[in-house]
Amino acid sequence: MYEQDNRKETVKRQFGKNAEKYVTSASHAKGSDLAMLVEWLAPRPDWVALDVATGGGHVAGTLAPHVAHVFSTDLTPQMLAQAAGHLKTKHSNIWYVVADAEALPFLDATFDAVTCRIAPHHFPAPERFVQEVARVLKPGGRFLMIDNVAPVDKKLALFMNKVEKMRDESHVRCLSIEEWGALFAASGLTERRSSFRRKTYDFPVWAARTASDGQQVEKVEKLLTEAEKEIKEYFSVHMQDGKVVSLQVDEWMVLLEKSGA
Repeated sequence: MYEQDNRKETVKRQFGKNAEKYVTSASHAKGSDLAMLVEWLAPRPDWVALDVATGGGHVAGTLAPHVAHVFSTDLTPQMLAQAAGHLKTKHSNIWYVVADAEALPFLDATFDAVTCRIAPHHFPAPERFVQEVARVLKPGGRFLMIDNVAPVDKKLALFMNKVEKMRDESHVRCLSIEEWGALFAASGLTERRSSFRRKTYDFPVWAARTASDGQQVEKVEKLLTEAEKEIKEYFSVHMQDGKVVSLQVDEWMVLLEKSGA
């Protein structure tokens, strides 16, 4: 428990100092998955939705025109304040709540839909997160999650998480699709639809978003440039003039339904 508390304090510190970057981040604000999210969820005007670890508030803002209310939550007060500042002039049906994804402050069976996008790899206890999502969903409610996922190959998975941790101290671990599937099944969530894609990062932008200084960026770049050939090939590490230009990671989008409708 002490270790988990420390990790959460690291998350709050990291996202607190970089909050504005996540609001303006092109990969977070303009991803094609935002439109897909609405299509897959098929929200109704009377729905009450919950967005967990809202970050820059992009999912909450996308959902707001389609539902009655959105509860936008985040562990980091500074991040939530940035999201609110960005959204309040556009939407009047979003409510902002500081909340831990692994201990949601809501009653059982409260929400018609829950979303969480590009955040679970920061959660120390993903099994608790999934249990909490299932708890606060109404029977028949829908959960849509999007996150980076680790390859099945253990060596590739270890490398991915090592790079992410070196780039961002608040990173905990990217799980594999198989690991997520087991957690969902254990909490009574049934997969209805999913999509796997390769996501390209502009390395200088991606590394600078969370790095504290240029030295940290150099360490991440060194790890990538000195990686084995098979690792470079899997993550499509593209180099030019000895510098890393871009790389690719695996991302998974999954729609689930709570049993008991």
